[in-house]
Amino acid sequence: MSTIRCDVLVIGAGAAGLMTAITAGQRGRHVQVIDHANKIGKKILMSGGGRCNFTNTGTTPANFLSANPHFCKSALARYSPYHFIEMVERHGIAYHEKELGQLFCDVSSKQIVKMLVDECQQAGVQIRTQCSVERIEHGTDGFRVQTTHGLFHCASLVVATGGLSIPSLGATGFGYEIARQFGHQLLPTRAGLVPLTLSGTHQERLAELSGVALPVEASCNGTSFRNFMLLTHRGVSGPAILQISSFWQPGDALSLDLLPGQDAAEWLRQMKRERPAAELRTVLGDVLPKRLAQRLCEHWLPDRPVRQLDEPDLRKAAQVLSAFPLVASGTEGYRTAEVTLGGVDTNEVSSSTLESKRVPGLHFVGEVLDVTGWLGGYNFQWAWASGHAAGCVV
Repeated sequence: MSTIRCDVLVIGAGAAGLMTAITAGQRGRHVQVIDHANKIGKKILMSGGGRCNFTNTGTTPANFLSANPHFCKSALARYSPYHFIEMVERHGIAYHEKELGQLFCDVSSKQIVKMLVDECQQAGVQIRTQCSVERIEHGTDGFRVQTTHGLFHCASLVVATGGLSIPSLGATGFGYEIARQFGHQLLPTRAGLVPLTLSGTHQERLAELSGVALPVEASCNGTSFRNFMLLTHRGVSGPAILQISSFWQPGDALSLDLLPGQDAAEWLRQMKRERPAAELRTVLGDVLPKRLAQRLCEHWLPDRPVRQLDEPDLRKAAQVLSAFPLVASGTEGYRTAEVTLGGVDTNEVSSSTLESKRVPGLHFVGEVLDVTGWLGGYNFQWAWASGHAAGCVV
């Protein structure tokens, strides 16, 4: 096979890789994108239940976790959600805000992938799927990348391979291997935005409530998120749990406010005044799912009429309701995790160009880096912003 020469080779045809390619191609660079999967943008296609939560209008650096919290500031400042929205609108894609600044396609995430492919074509970018990398070498004249489609020779190499989450979509640790090959440090990786599992007593008592959902405020290590929680056969899920999972590690205390926004003690006193003869499980069943209210009164709360609760009882019950101690045993792991925490150490990468400080011409974008967004479109915005930052210079 003959050598394929290009200015820029992007490994990974996901959100960050395609944005890098589009931006570089629009600057007149000759760009090739390769991906080992059989089709591009698989994570885009499945995101948001097939509607793609493509950005969040409230994106700030505070919505990201990284050992270096300042790293994401430069790229995010230069490519805002409104830059991406402008592209979406230019392509006539209808969208709506679901909650908290989260933007979704009205119809299908396929529209976002088609938009990115159309932009690539207009910018002269070539995309090859089912193309696996076998070897990478770096010399004074750039990079030589041996693949199943032949040898690529490029001046700039962009690693946009994503993390370890959802291996069924083709996720691998290949980007971390490339980073190691070129002497980069990696921060420990773990599953983020992932359901939590329960074991022992908690699991036994709650497993048969699978399917029950309710608003909670989940708190761990000084961070709190208020949203819905879903009880599952193996543990807990839902937006509040996915959010807090990125801040939780085994052994950490995790608590749930089951009456978010209410003073539980004051509410219980009010119930005692207004409905003294009612059972506690009955009054709780008016503000919580009835099955959960019943289970709480079977195992954690007094199962008797409200009038029989003295002040110490009320305070104890309020503590359970406002800071229910959830003892999680682990997570569902990368199989269902939306993102990977950790990754390529950002101290060895330029925050403005995403270029390696160790190897000129080598760039890392998107999830492969130690930058992880909250749930709600933030990780896509990081993909667009980091890809744009790299695409402006490669």
